[in-house]
Amino acid sequence: MYTIYVYVLDTLADWEIGYVTAELHSGRFFKKDAPRLSLKTVSDSKLPILTMGGLTIMPDCSIDDMVISETSVLVLPGADTWNDPKHGAIIEKAGEFLSLGATVCAICGATTALASFGLLDHRPHTSNGPGFLEMFSPGYKGQSFYIDRPSVADNNLITASSTGALPWAKQIIEHLGVFEANTLEAWYEYFRTGEPERFFALMQTLPHSRDH
Repeated sequence: MYTIYVYVLDTLADWEIGYVTAELHSGRFFKKDAPRLSLKTVSDSKLPILTMGGLTIMPDCSIDDMVISETSVLVLPGADTWNDPKHGAIIEKAGEFLSLGATVCAICGATTALASFGLLDHRPHTSNGPGFLEMFSPGYKGQSFYIDRPSVADNNLITASSTGALPWAKQIIEHLGVFEANTLEAWYEYFRTGEPERFFALMQTLPHSRDH
């Protein structure tokens, strides 16, 4: 079973994790033999946080409660508060995740926190631009590994820009192997284009549609 830890912090950018959390929690498009998932919010304390959209989230657990194994996944959303030193604890934990073969998924501002700790210096990654990382992470030395795409997957590290939420979600879902390949492609194309026929194509890939 996979445990998905979603780090929550004040000013969390709601839209950046919406595709990921909705699909992984609901399982509505999962394949029949998909691995089971447990989704938990984690924070630096048990106090409620307020997202950028004004929603209050009460964390399920603290950083000390996290259990790391190869089936652990850490999701780091963007936020305007990543430069607060208290978030160093979760980035240290992210380093442990990567070392142990667990998965780290970071988007937008969270990539600056990884960059500040040197975690992007030797791995292919993306962000809101190499200049963005240099501006907010003075110690960043990963320029030669920067890839100018909305989302970049490098084995167990998946990074994205603030506008890469959809391809980021696709790469995370693909990494976890919870969708059939044709379902994932149809899902992505529907949300990417908004074309009604893509929705019907998506429905046709699901097990119940093949049973009739």
